[in-house]
Amino acid sequence: MSVIERIKDQIENNPVVLYMKGSPDFPQCGFSGQTVQILGACHAKFMYVNIFEDPELREALKEYSNWPTYPQLYIGGELVGGCDIVIDLYQKGELAKMLAAVGAIEE
Repeated sequence: MSVIERIKDQIENNPVVLYMKGSPDFPQCGFSGQTVQILGACHAKFMYVNIFEDPELREALKEYSNWPTYPQLYIGGELVGGCDIVIDLYQKGELAKMLAAVGAIEE
């Protein structure tokens, strides 16, 4: 399976995917940490990929998404964006709606 096929598989088979630096328990950049906190505040269920553990994926995802920075949040197979966009959507109440629409809110 090529790296692009792996990315597509992850995004298509998980309602919410966060490509981040580090892990939710140990984020390795402030933006990744903030994004995890916001997802937590929304009680979101999500899959994460630590881009530091897969340099090939880290480079390929930039091309796949046409988005140069991390974290990258995907909901329902679509790129939502990075930390600033996630914060904005959260503050407007839109993020919770997007998560609920794909069944990614824990009761």
